[in-house]
Amino acid sequence: MDMTVQVAHAGQGRRASRTRTSIFAERTLLLRAGGEALRKLDPRSLARNPVIFVTEIVAALVSVLALGAAYLGQPFLFSLAIAFWLWLTVLFATFAEAVAEGRGRAQAASLRSARSETRAKVLLRPDDRVLWEPRDATELGVGEYVLVEAGDLIPSDGEVVQGIASVNEAAVTGESAPVIRESGGDRSAVTGGTLVVSDWIVVRITAASGSTFLDRMIALVEGASRQKTPNEIALDILLAGMTIIFLIAVATLVGFATYSGTAPSVPVLAALLVTLIPTTIGGLLSAIGIAGMDRLVRFNVLATSGRAVEAAGDVDVMLLDKTGTVTFGNREAAAFVAAPGVDDRELATAAVMASLGDETPEGRSILAFARDRYGIAEHAVPAGALIVPFTAQTRISGLDAGETRYRKGAVESIAKALAAAVPAEISQAVERIAHNGATPLAVARDGRLLGLIELKDIVKPGIRDRFAALRQMGIRTVMVTGDNRLTAAAIAAEAGVDDFIAEATPEMKLAYIRAAQAEGRLVAMAGDGTNDAPALAQADVGLAMQTGTQAAREAGNMVDLDSDPTKLIEVVAIGKQLLITRGALTTFSIANDVAKYFAILPAIFVASYPELDALNVMQLASPESAIMSALIFNALVIVALVPLALRGVRYRAVGAAALLRHNLLIYGLGGIAVPFLGIKLIDLLLTLTGIF
Repeated sequence: MDMTVQVAHAGQGRRASRTRTSIFAERTLLLRAGGEALRKLDPRSLARNPVIFVTEIVAALVSVLALGAAYLGQPFLFSLAIAFWLWLTVLFATFAEAVAEGRGRAQAASLRSARSETRAKVLLRPDDRVLWEPRDATELGVGEYVLVEAGDLIPSDGEVVQGIASVNEAAVTGESAPVIRESGGDRSAVTGGTLVVSDWIVVRITAASGSTFLDRMIALVEGASRQKTPNEIALDILLAGMTIIFLIAVATLVGFATYSGTAPSVPVLAALLVTLIPTTIGGLLSAIGIAGMDRLVRFNVLATSGRAVEAAGDVDVMLLDKTGTVTFGNREAAAFVAAPGVDDRELATAAVMASLGDETPEGRSILAFARDRYGIAEHAVPAGALIVPFTAQTRISGLDAGETRYRKGAVESIAKALAAAVPAEISQAVERIAHNGATPLAVARDGRLLGLIELKDIVKPGIRDRFAALRQMGIRTVMVTGDNRLTAAAIAAEAGVDDFIAEATPEMKLAYIRAAQAEGRLVAMAGDGTNDAPALAQADVGLAMQTGTQAAREAGNMVDLDSDPTKLIEVVAIGKQLLITRGALTTFSIANDVAKYFAILPAIFVASYPELDALNVMQLASPESAIMSALIFNALVIVALVPLALRGVRYRAVGAAALLRHNLLIYGLGGIAVPFLGIKLIDLLLTLTGIF
């Protein structure tokens, strides 16, 4: 297969996998998950899940007792039925985790298709593109230099040290449009497995074989590198404690039952234990964590650990770069301000002539503004005209058309070049423009100041509403910019951010993050440059851009493959969705137990204590039917909640108190009501079929 087609096909495969709306549409995935669920019954694997591990031990004990009773010719069918549903409870729990991991493996398979056995052109001398030797990419070491030309796959992760090339990164990002990679700046990082489609580059290898970005991504997507987060560990401890408490409680029932003349069998006590311990959340907890990372990957964000995803859900402060995040980044002409005695059209014509040789986005926006506002449609440099390019020394550009000289540039530079004082009206206009967060450019013709061009960095539409939603979530937004305080304050007010850092340096960003963390806040930040690396490393959630430098990608704990800084807002929402899903299902699981108390406890002791029949509010047919109905519901509810655990509970940008009330209403009361209905329906089914 042609390499270009292969990489593009890999990107399309990843996009297709991200657009799946239902895991149940993938029969192959479910079949594989079923086999994996059986393998996960290994006690060594289940030992890390205390609730399900206890359930497996109990299931094994009841199975042995049922088989022993059968061997001795004693009644065993009821015990065997209990053992069967206990084993199904364990199997459904391992199935939930297997399905979550299976989705990750499906995505990893498409990533692997982007990897191939690549031959690298290793330079014998870094500064000589002619002298190179072929070598397998797997043999490359950190610090070696390779030449990558049009049609070659980049053999490993690295940084461009020479040249400029167009690179197809569909294998990583899923987007087929090539991007430019060049030496220096913030777009020098390249990823192994991507394709150079034009020109050439010299790449310094920064990752050894087996530890490249793509290798780490595959391992994380598969779940092989996923470690439990602090909240997961805390919840595991809680569930283990509840399991021990219920284990002791059930054991003490033997004494009470013996005293009252009722001796419940071991299978009945086992059924009681398993229905009382939080098997629902115990079976779904791992799947919820895996699915959280999976949602990020399908959103084209790679988290280096589940801890980063969880931290995103608890973020209090968010640092966002102004350019490209809050604003579009390219300043556009917004108005012409004529000097006293100058006609607006005269100023517009001079501005157009001064901008004809300016190929920057700002220059093109001046031409577009003059065309739209005044109908001036000049777009080509007149024959014989001389373009005066912009330089950092003069800060002026323009055009000499015959004897007429057109100039535009910084107000101070134009005034200095004209050797004339700026009129008071123009000085006032300069202050007003700067106060509004825009940039004034002066326009002159033949040594005469004609007026100003107002260049405005356009705030992205809808960004104010997004910041308002973040504020409602309790997140403080901070805009980071290199602009002066006056300009920064104007843009911050227009965008609706809570605070800003003007004339920002790496030290200032780092100090702000540390100060917020010292107050007990969790901080998120997006960045792409080497100067962002210290702040990305310090932040609790550091979202680095895939197009950024290697230093930035290594410093952050998340990488955005689409290199969209605004995605940090969605990352926080996904993190909150993970926490809410875990909390909602934990609430549902614990509330479930209430109905099971009313189903099983009266059934066990009603013979000795007839008064307990008043607690049989569901009017279950018999003690055996009550026990079996609760046990069957306990197993089936795990399967029923698998899609919700993988999809996640819908997150709404509301306050914590409102969110708590909503989830308690839905998953708390729902967790009480649904088991009553479910257990009663199963009891009716068992009675009607004559099983009990």
